[in-house]
Amino acid sequence: MSLALVHSRARAGIDAPAVRVEVHLSGGLPAVQIVGLPEAAVRESRDRVRAALLCARFEWPQRRITINLAPADLPKEGGRFDLPIALGILAASGQIPLDSLDGKEFVGELALTGELRPVDAVIPAVMAAHSAGNTLVLPAANADEAALVSQASTAVATTLLQVCAALQGQQPLPAPQPGTPSPPPGLPDMRDVRGQALARRALEVAAAGGHHLLLVGPPGCGKSMLAGRLPGLLPALEQQAALQTAAIHSLSQARPHTAGHWCQRPFRAPHHSASAVALVGGGSHPRPGEISLAHNGVLFLDELTQWQRAVLEVLREPLETGQVTIARAARSTTFPARFQLVAAMNPCPCGWAGDSSGRCHCSHERIARYLGHLSGPLLDRIDLQVRVARLPLELLSSQVSEAEASACIGQRVAAAQQRQSHRQGCVNAHLDAAGTFRHCPLASPEQHLLEQAAERLQLSMRAVQRSLRVARTIADLEGHEQIQRADLAEALGYRQNATAIPR
Repeated sequence: MSLALVHSRARAGIDAPAVRVEVHLSGGLPAVQIVGLPEAAVRESRDRVRAALLCARFEWPQRRITINLAPADLPKEGGRFDLPIALGILAASGQIPLDSLDGKEFVGELALTGELRPVDAVIPAVMAAHSAGNTLVLPAANADEAALVSQASTAVATTLLQVCAALQGQQPLPAPQPGTPSPPPGLPDMRDVRGQALARRALEVAAAGGHHLLLVGPPGCGKSMLAGRLPGLLPALEQQAALQTAAIHSLSQARPHTAGHWCQRPFRAPHHSASAVALVGGGSHPRPGEISLAHNGVLFLDELTQWQRAVLEVLREPLETGQVTIARAARSTTFPARFQLVAAMNPCPCGWAGDSSGRCHCSHERIARYLGHLSGPLLDRIDLQVRVARLPLELLSSQVSEAEASACIGQRVAAAQQRQSHRQGCVNAHLDAAGTFRHCPLASPEQHLLEQAAERLQLSMRAVQRSLRVARTIADLEGHEQIQRADLAEALGYRQNATAIPR
């Protein structure tokens, strides 16, 4: 038969849609035509495939070869279709049996020597092939990523000849084996942080409930140091969440942690010169940005007021919904972006506004322009806003630190998150409006306190709901079944405007 059908997978956001590679041999002058919306890298595959087949001692058909990548309206990019195209040509010309392709899917780029090179977006392809009940054959260089989806049926190969030998029944392909486990890199410890009792408490509350945190203080007071220690307080990711995070990193060509510590939460700290596209993702064929790479982890934005205001404003929707939709003329792509934001900034251009040293000489107008980079709607979405004070010199000169270690704080955080999981199935920061009022009820005295604080602080309804969730987190840390007055008072204290112009 001069027609062969090979199954493969494309890349479309976090999905891996099925692609049928249809190869037809017909009479006429020898030529190769690839149709089905291929991009340049896909069109160039005819040269790579021809050289690979000849190097592997296969016959190149001296006929007209038409290759259709269906569906025709789905853009195809990259070298992932080299292997299925080569197998389609071999099957259509009778050099390998057609029925050997049944129940299998193939992805992989071919070198001119016939060696298989790795491709991106492997984890979504493995998961999609498993859902379809097929076995996915992929390059051996992608074995570590494929092994993360332990329940899927996958096989790996190093060369085109190895794949063809397996299809002819000569030697089966091995299944991917996970890499050698290695100890995770040591995370910074809270024991290194001296003083800053309020900031340490706010960091614990943020970790326990998944809340966003803003640290405001003079230079060198430990804001970045505190933010870098948040991942050490968070429990490891469960397998399904870790797999989704690894799939996003696979799309960005950033290899996921595949050797023992891939369940560690990501920590992303982009520079303040990053563009909006770098932050939320984009491109002609959208790829995830920093907020999606921080999915299920922490996004740290240092020097918050140095970011362009238009760039910061793109965070408003992901902070609220936990996902970002990138729209293009042909289609739109949605990436998950359920990250925990930690931001740090100085209170004024010189950094010393409100400090007891009196070193700040910035005018109110200059401070107002400086703080004008941050919009009210953005600040309204940050649950905890904390002033970090300058440390006294005698504390810095102390040789012994009696601060509590991250491991001890992490135990309380894990216990609080376990209570939240049993009660509502998610951390408190992810509750919707209905869930907030259902799981954060207040007695009459606490309700009266909330109404008074909302009136005095001019809190929006969003800020009121976020304060309730923070109070619920504090109650979980303290082991309270109901929100106590002290829990609510502490939560409302975190809503006081830390970015107000000092008087």
